[in-house]
Amino acid sequence: MALIRATCTDCGDVELRSRDLKVRMCQDNESATYLFRCPVCRMIEVRPAEPHVVDVLLAAGVPCVEWHLPAELEERHGGSPITHDDVLDFHELLSTPDWFVTLATMTNP
Repeated sequence: MALIRATCTDCGDVELRSRDLKVRMCQDNESATYLFRCPVCRMIEVRPAEPHVVDVLLAAGVPCVEWHLPAELEERHGGSPITHDDVLDFHELLSTPDWFVTLATMTNP
């Protein structure tokens, strides 16, 4: 198992085994990150990874998770943007006992 050196924001350079890291690759825009839990402070660190870094990590046996961007990013929405007043109105609605019923009737087609 390969030893890999990574940098924790708080602790500086740390040594990890390949099983202590994970590569995440987006199949839609080919971006990638790697993540690890610092062995010193136990915080999770996420770092962007250039293609050559991904190649090195995968060659060292780091597991890879592939993912896709959410379909909602492609949706087109009509209507005006949500305003601060809309948020305040929603907040007030949530303070009523029948907020869910009111909300459900507002969103029924």
